[in-house]
Amino acid sequence: MIAKLSRMLSEKQISCVELTKAYLDAIEKENNKLHAYITVTPETALNTARAVDARIAAGETLRPLEGIPMTLKDNLSTAGIETTCASKMLQGYRPIYDATVWKLLREQNAVLLGKTNMDEFAMGSSCETSYFGGSVNPHNTGHVAGGSSGGVASAVAGNLAAYGLGSDTGGSIRQPASFCGIVGLKPTYGAVSRYGLIAYASSLDQIGPITTCVEDAALVFDAIAQYDPMDSTSQGKQSSALPALQNDICGMKIGVPNEYFEGLSDEVTASMNEAMRAYESMGAQIVRFPLAPLKYALPVYYILACAEAASNLGRYDGIRYGYRAENYNTIHEMICKTRSEGFGKEVQRRILLGNYVLSSGYYEAYYRKAQNLRGAIVKGFDEAFASCDVVMAPTVPMTAFPCGRTHSDPTEDYLTDICTVPINIAGLPAVSVPCGFDGKGLPIGMQLIGPRFQEAQVLNAAYAFERETGEKSFQAVKMGVQI
Repeated sequence: MIAKLSRMLSEKQISCVELTKAYLDAIEKENNKLHAYITVTPETALNTARAVDARIAAGETLRPLEGIPMTLKDNLSTAGIETTCASKMLQGYRPIYDATVWKLLREQNAVLLGKTNMDEFAMGSSCETSYFGGSVNPHNTGHVAGGSSGGVASAVAGNLAAYGLGSDTGGSIRQPASFCGIVGLKPTYGAVSRYGLIAYASSLDQIGPITTCVEDAALVFDAIAQYDPMDSTSQGKQSSALPALQNDICGMKIGVPNEYFEGLSDEVTASMNEAMRAYESMGAQIVRFPLAPLKYALPVYYILACAEAASNLGRYDGIRYGYRAENYNTIHEMICKTRSEGFGKEVQRRILLGNYVLSSGYYEAYYRKAQNLRGAIVKGFDEAFASCDVVMAPTVPMTAFPCGRTHSDPTEDYLTDICTVPINIAGLPAVSVPCGFDGKGLPIGMQLIGPRFQEAQVLNAAYAFERETGEKSFQAVKMGVQI
C-alpha cells in the first residue's frame, strides 16, 4: 500500500492534496459508522500535502513515508493537537511537544489525518472503554475492533488511513490487528522511543505500526526505530527490516509451544494448523516444545501492569492539568471527585488493583512474586530461542466478539490477552498477521515472535507467509479510499 501510493505520487498519477482529500472524504463518510477517529485534522493534513506537492513539482525525491496519509493513536503527544487518551480526564488537553515517533514522521512530511480512538488510557481489549464510544470492526460493525489500539486498526482496515501507529502494553497492537485482519508489529522494548507516549505501564509499553501488509510494517518500523536520548530505555534498531524481507526461510526453525495451543476455538486451531503446513511447504521446520512459565503470564501481567498504572496515573489530580471536579470543599475532596468523575470504571478498577498489590502486607505476596515470575518467563523464551529461530502462536484464542460483551463480565476481556502478554513481559518483538477467517467471515490472526531486536527475522518470516497464502488469508475491507 505505502510503496504503491508513494509511486503514484512520484509519477504524478495523483497529487498529495487529491490523495489526502480522498482519505478525508472517506473519514467524513465512514467515521460515524466505525468511530475510528476521535479528532480529525484536515488543516494539518492539507498543509503537509501542499508542501509535498511543492517538492514533487520541484523534482525532489520523496522519502519513503512522505505524503502518505496516516493516523496516530490518541495517547501519542502531538503539539497543539488535542490528545485525550479517550478519557474525560484529558478532554481538551493539547500537548506542547511532539512524541518522538511523530516528530520522526513529521520530518518526513507524513500526512496526519487525525487521532484515533482507543480504550481509555489504553486499558482494555475491545476499545469499548473509550469515553467517546468504542470503534467497531470494519468486517462486521456488530463486533469490536479490539483494543486498546482499536481506532487505528479500524481506520487502517476500513481504509480510512494508509497506516497508523499504536501502542502495545499487553497486546494492544497485535490483538486489534488480528480482529481486523491486518498486520500489527510490537517491536522489542527499547527499539522505538516511548518519549511522548502517555504512559500506562512503563516497563511494558511499546509503540509500533499497524498496516495493511508486512512490507508496510517494515517500512514504518525502519522510520521510527531510532535511538532517542529523551528515552532512557531507547536503543533503536540493530538492523533495517525492509532489506531482509525476501530472505529464504528454507531451513528456518519455527517453534510451537504446547501451552499456546490450549483453549483455542476450533476455527483458530484449524487456521494455525494450516499455517504450520504452509511453513513446512516452504521448507521451514516446525519444532514443538513445552514452555511452562507461560501459564503464569496473565496474572503476572495484570499485577505488574496495574501496579505501574496506579503509579503513572497518580499525576491526574485536577491540579496540574486535565479535568477538575467543579464542586468541592477541600483539596482532598477535589482530588477524590476529580478522579472518580474523570476516570472510567475500567481505569478505576486497574488503579485500585495496582494500589492493592503495592500496599503494605500485599507487596511481598503479589508484586514481588510477579517480578520473580517475570524473570522465569524471560528465561523460558531465552531457552526456547536456543532451539528455534522464531516462535509461532495464535494472536488471540478467538475472533472478534460482539459489541457489549465486556460490559457484563470484564474478566472475559482480560482472557483475550492470554497469548499476547507474555511477549510484553519478556520485551520481545512480535508481529500479528492474518491467517484465515472463521465461519462468520471474521479474521483470524497468527503471531510470530523473535529474540530481542530481531524484527527483521520476524518480519521476513511473516512476509514469506503473506506471499505463500495470498488471498486465502488477506482480504481488504471494501470501504474507504479505493486505490
